Amino acid sequence: MSSLEGAVRHEQDSLGTHAVPQAAYWGVHTARALSNFRASGTPVGEHRHLAEALGSVKLAAARTNHTLGLLDDAKHRSITQAAEELRDGLLDDQLVVDVVQGGAGTSTNMNANEVIANRALEIMGEDRGRYDIIHPLDDVNRCQSTNDVYPTAVRLALVRAIDELSIHVADLAEAFALKALEFRTVPKTGRTQLQDAVPMTVGQELGAFAVTLREEIARLADVRALLCEVNLGATAIGTSITAHPRYPHLVVAELAAITGLPLVRAHDLVEATSDPGAFVHTSSVLKRLAVKVSKICNDLRLLSSGPQAGLNELALPARQAGSSIMPGKVNPVVPEMVNQVAFWVIGNDVTVTMAAEAGQLQLNAFEPIMCHALLQGFAWTGTALESLRELCVDGITVDVARLEQAAAQNVGLVTALTPHLGYALSAEIAKAVLGGGGGVRELALAHSGLGADEVEALLEPGALANLAAWTAPEVGDPVA
Repeated sequence: MSSLEGAVRHEQDSLGTHAVPQAAYWGVHTARALSNFRASGTPVGEHRHLAEALGSVKLAAARTNHTLGLLDDAKHRSITQAAEELRDGLLDDQLVVDVVQGGAGTSTNMNANEVIANRALEIMGEDRGRYDIIHPLDDVNRCQSTNDVYPTAVRLALVRAIDELSIHVADLAEAFALKALEFRTVPKTGRTQLQDAVPMTVGQELGAFAVTLREEIARLADVRALLCEVNLGATAIGTSITAHPRYPHLVVAELAAITGLPLVRAHDLVEATSDPGAFVHTSSVLKRLAVKVSKICNDLRLLSSGPQAGLNELALPARQAGSSIMPGKVNPVVPEMVNQVAFWVIGNDVTVTMAAEAGQLQLNAFEPIMCHALLQGFAWTGTALESLRELCVDGITVDVARLEQAAAQNVGLVTALTPHLGYALSAEIAKAVLGGGGGVRELALAHSGLGADEVEALLEPGALANLAAWTAPEVGDPVA
């Protein structure tokens, strides 16, 4: 058993003295937060992107403070090494405070400060808690406030989450594009308001899914650019109080170099510190994607319904038994799972909206719940899209003969005759078809005055779907 296990050290803050496990890198402020915040059960360290972002911000601050002569060489070396370890995921288990917390993220910032300070002390060969040598606030948090550190870290984390999700969206769109090419000429009946409409092809239907998903990659790129405007250097309310005059400009440039992101300092730091509008916009873009994907899943479930009494136009891969009582039943479980993730994301958008609206004056106290809702939403959505592609879309098949037969009997074929016969006569033919008086082809020949070759040309599946004018979605389309 390590000599640190079970041992405690006593740290002091403005409220008094509190015991801290000797093995912990965190300190008194974190200890109090652990008692106060237990709502979600999710520690900050479980959000890898947020932990990385906190390490990046602290690293940038330490380098800038050293450049400005505010940190000596020894402190700079140990603090930057500790911050880099936090960036790299070596200290995630020490970011223990609940991600949902009061104080506008103060406990998260304090947790990061204490972890970096105590790890830096260890690097220097000193005992944890020797804050007379390296102090979590006077050194690690120098020229900073939670109010600029936390929102900046959240923005960085969301940029990383957007980059990951964009890849999943692109991969899913690619899967639909491949299926669109595979089934390019397979005819089927289009539908509006769940009623039979005019002919189209399976490729056109699935290709539209690819196109609508690729639109969202551009929207994610737009919000990514918005998130790259940060308020680092604003300190408490945007006036940069306690910061060196050159710090706000230098630290953002340092952070951009560390992260490789096109970060810029907000023009008005007071506005940027009080306004979480970028998080609202990010949430709305994520919601828009969730709504689109959920609609696609609704279509997949409907098109695969049956197999005997439903549409049964698409066959989704069978993944598991669908009933504990009905043998042989198979359900579209993967699209159903994705639907539920979408519902959750849509609900979280309301949470982000209300949290943003509830801010007062120079700060929004509710950024922690926005952070959690968004990071969790991006993570769940990415996993859901990956599952939808791998376990469902890649394995879609169709019964070509069945679809060809159904399309040939579709009363919607009569629409192609209206430029030649007029709406009234075409409607009479449609009514006769539905009444069992024959098929569109034979009734058109009998009543239109058109020749057989003309009717066949008008009712040829490719012509009906206007395939000559259809642009199939590109395969291998890069992430925008």
